[in-house]
Amino acid sequence: ISDLAKKKDSASTSSAWTGKGEAVVVRKPNPPETAHPEPVEGSLFSLQPHPDTPADWVERVSVRLSVTGGDDALLEFVVTNALGMVIPPLAAPLRADGLWRSTCFELFLRSPGDAAYWEFNLSPSGEWAVYKFDGYRELMSNHPVDIAPMIETRFAGDDFVIEADVDFGGLPAGPLEIALSAVIEERDGTKSYWALAHPPGQPDFHHPTCFAATLPAPEMP
Repeated sequence: ISDLAKKKDSASTSSAWTGKGEAVVVRKPNPPETAHPEPVEGSLFSLQPHPDTPADWVERVSVRLSVTGGDDALLEFVVTNALGMVIPPLAAPLRADGLWRSTCFELFLRSPGDAAYWEFNLSPSGEWAVYKFDGYRELMSNHPVDIAPMIETRFAGDDFVIEADVDFGGLPAGPLEIALSAVIEERDGTKSYWALAHPPGQPDFHHPTCFAATLPAPEMP
């Protein structure tokens, strides 16, 4: 992540693994346990799979979130045992809709007690989206950003890492409630839905239950 932050003033780059010519691990892991999560080490979070949509090969999804300034944040998602994961092909690093239809990583934010919230979609393709909702799935609009998210990807052994530098410009000041989530598509067609916490019923990343952590207000100099 620190290397990505240093590139903020340079052109955005991205990389992705296609899986061609790579051997698939033959060991199939046990399904990960589902439990209500708690943040660990301050900025490191472990996402939980929805109990109705278990992953096939993927074992774990973790997220590290660091705020480097009042309007700047760095996210690092790590997918453990990801050799069977579908990675969308590289594309121009532009705003795009429907990224959640394949592997996608997401961040939601809202002010405590406020119905309005913002959604960041980050694709391994390099594409991204930022939306604002006036209420629960209500009046969705594209949120303007001064600086587009910068996305980079890589493999670390069998694990997939996606890093994103995102701009919080235009969001409310003060502490923010956050939801972190991921849609993981695997090559056999399996889709699993991961979040800090899940409400009853079908996967729903917009539900208030998913806003299970708080990002403190940045310290003023």
